[in-house]
Amino acid sequence: MMIGLTGVPGTGKTTVADILEERGVRVLRINDTIPPYILGKDPERDTIIIDEELWAEEFQPIDGVVEGHLAHLLPCDRVVILRCDPEVLVDRLIGRGYSPEKAEENALAEALDSTLIEALENHDPEVIYEFETTDTTSETVADFVLDVRAGDASPSHGTCDWSLYLMNRMP
Repeated sequence: MMIGLTGVPGTGKTTVADILEERGVRVLRINDTIPPYILGKDPERDTIIIDEELWAEEFQPIDGVVEGHLAHLLPCDRVVILRCDPEVLVDRLIGRGYSPEKAEENALAEALDSTLIEALENHDPEVIYEFETTDTTSETVADFVLDVRAGDASPSHGTCDWSLYLMNRMP
């Protein structure tokens, strides 16, 4: 069974994936799989551009967890989307060295449910699980991923409401 562990940067994917690896789960980092699909760089957005369709089409499924902010585009059996309060995300990302503009771009993507929308476009809603990580330990999130893998969690999505964040940014 392949579990996609996804979410915008700063939601805890890498930390949770590290814990899962320590617990004996096979983890594949999508950043290790995309180099052949890089089309170039977008200097305005400080990001790389990849051929997402070809990457997803040629991806060889694994038995384990695929970690990365595009994992929901892959043919996953189940998708776990990590969510985080956009205000907290901005602080985390700036702390990692992101520019304020890049941190805000990612916080807006979180507030607008971009990962959830893309996951719903690519998967049956019954295989999508959201987990809000803002005030939760990474060990608890890893436990949840293991519950999803074992079939001991119920699909859930659409529970995070960051509309106040968006309203506070309107002119």
